[in-house]
Amino acid sequence: MSSVPEVEHFADTLISLKRKVEQTPTNTVEEKQEAKRICTETERVKRKKVALVLAYSGQGYLGLQRNPNQKTIEEDLLVALKKANAINDEIFKQPQLIQFQRAARTDKGVSALRQVISLKLPEELKVEDINSHLPDQIRVIAMRRVTKGFNSKSSCDGRTYSYMLPTFALAPLDVTPTIDYRISKETLDKVNHIIAQFKGTHNFHNFTSKKKPWDPSAMRYMVSLHCSEPAVCDGMEFTTIYIRGQSFMLHQIRKMVGLTIAIARGMTPLDTITKAYDAEKLDLPVAPGLGLVLEEPHYERYNARYGSDGIHEPLDWTPFKADFDKFKANYILPSIVATELQQRSMLEWLDTLSMHTFDVRTVHMHDAEDEEEEEDDEDEEDEAVKRSRVANVPPRMMGGLAALEEAAKIVEAGTVDLDTLARVASDAKDNNKAETDAQQNTAKTIST
Repeated sequence: MSSVPEVEHFADTLISLKRKVEQTPTNTVEEKQEAKRICTETERVKRKKVALVLAYSGQGYLGLQRNPNQKTIEEDLLVALKKANAINDEIFKQPQLIQFQRAARTDKGVSALRQVISLKLPEELKVEDINSHLPDQIRVIAMRRVTKGFNSKSSCDGRTYSYMLPTFALAPLDVTPTIDYRISKETLDKVNHIIAQFKGTHNFHNFTSKKKPWDPSAMRYMVSLHCSEPAVCDGMEFTTIYIRGQSFMLHQIRKMVGLTIAIARGMTPLDTITKAYDAEKLDLPVAPGLGLVLEEPHYERYNARYGSDGIHEPLDWTPFKADFDKFKANYILPSIVATELQQRSMLEWLDTLSMHTFDVRTVHMHDAEDEEEEEDDEDEEDEAVKRSRVANVPPRMMGGLAALEEAAKIVEAGTVDLDTLARVASDAKDNNKAETDAQQNTAKTIST
């Protein structure tokens, strides 16, 4: 395979770079000592791979993912880890050194009840050590030891989101949406019938942006959907739509909710959902971000394989249900209710629904979300899988290329642990050789 020589050449180049830098007289004694200090300090602390389950209210934060000079959940978490002496300055600047990974991204103001972060932490670190340096609206609920190869994103086999909305959003068109509205059983049954149409595997290109109908990644599998019984909070009635899927795309859940509301109100027929699975691009609304919550990433395959091996614990958060319920009641729900009462985001959004045709878009129609460049709350396809599909390279090999690319960036930046870098390069070379050997063996088996 043509990519293998390139990988091997890149690996050899990095290894030779290590030797060259170590031997060159331009390296001062201080520089060599600093490189050695970084290496030994990282290796001196005995770390284990863990999964942190994190609950947070997104109110006042510009999303989960770390962004320079922005207030984010990850920034506060890393600051807390540093104050707890769980990470040093180098790891704080480059969390990838401890294999830091999130299960799913959440956007500005969006909350999560069971976000999972995988990373390597000191063995003696306790949950209380981290929480003591976190604000009240961010809590580490539990910590579980996981396998060395565990990745909170790629090991995840499904995610559940919820969308909490005022029931007046589901009222028929001849009913004025007000805070006093109370949903009927018939309307609630109708909503459950509507969202049931999303279940199964469909082409969701119409429920995201910049995705072509023939793109294989537009096919997504929705496992289950249901709408909860209503509850009154501060005089306003709310209901919650729960959606469990294998994976989600940008805007997907908010567009699914937006279309559900339009059908429930009688603004477009039920078969608009089926029509949306076809190739033509439809004009569909995007519901407000308020009310969207990441409920839980699921790890059923991981649990089946490692959960009872006697070494690792299953990623089952049932024993902490009381903690989750308490956090949701104290921080997530009050934030959604208070914001809706003050900003009236759903009420104002309902006034814009009549601007949508729910039909085939003309070439002149402007789709606002197509202009957005920011990451949204839902998950996107794993980068290694996406790149491997485009390049026609196996994901495992593409991961090696990506790792070497990242290593090259670190070299350019001038902050590099040369011993570790050489080992990474050598491992990548070995992994790609193993991949090639496996493919050749498979080819021989098929031919015989």
